[in-house]
Amino acid sequence: MATKAKKTEVSIAEKLDALFNLQKIDSEIDRIKIIRGELPLEVQDLEDEIEGLTTRLDKLENDLSDAEASILNHKNTIKDATAAIEKYKEQQNNVRNNREYESLSKEIEFQTLEIQLSEKRIKEAKFDIDSKKEIIESAKETLERRKGDLAAKKSELDEIVAETQKEEEALIKKSEKAKEAIDERLISAYQRLRQNSRNGLAVVAIERDSCGGCFNKIPPQRQVDIQSKKKVIVCEHCGRIIVGQMEV
Repeated sequence: MATKAKKTEVSIAEKLDALFNLQKIDSEIDRIKIIRGELPLEVQDLEDEIEGLTTRLDKLENDLSDAEASILNHKNTIKDATAAIEKYKEQQNNVRNNREYESLSKEIEFQTLEIQLSEKRIKEAKFDIDSKKEIIESAKETLERRKGDLAAKKSELDEIVAETQKEEEALIKKSEKAKEAIDERLISAYQRLRQNSRNGLAVVAIERDSCGGCFNKIPPQRQVDIQSKKKVIVCEHCGRIIVGQMEV
């Protein structure tokens, strides 16, 4: 019986050592990701902004074309109205009564109003075109700057990825290898704790009589239990698995 108990004790101790080793490996992988920092998100944000600017420029260019087409239409309206006025004035010279004359006068008045309205619309369209040209120029400058920023960020990210990729791949293999010494139940608990932890720490050592994760004090007797490695003990405050002081 004594031999069997000793075997169980060693088995749990080995699992705790393996868990702590796995945590160290995964923390190194986390460190590499931190080195990359916010660059992937920054690249994505810049790509989204460039897409938005491009869409906006396309719309502005279409609006500009519409405004230019509007000016052309109003010029044609003025041309037609001017011709109509000349025709009505000529007809006024040959009217037989005041009623016909008044009718033609109203037509002339209507066409004159059409000319005035078209001239107003042309003026507004020209102002709109000038404004849009300024906005388009500014948007193009912004787009070029953002494209330059994106190229720089992508280059920086590619450089960091190239520097860390081999190291990360090697650590991932080590992490998978380390998991082989740990049963699935503990691995599931470990992964769940990592996901719920801001710093990715699921297994921590005792530091200055406190939990290395949340830094709450650990009672002396509980520290003794942790150091003995006879069972898996979690912090009563943060739920992390606690191990004793480990040799580096």
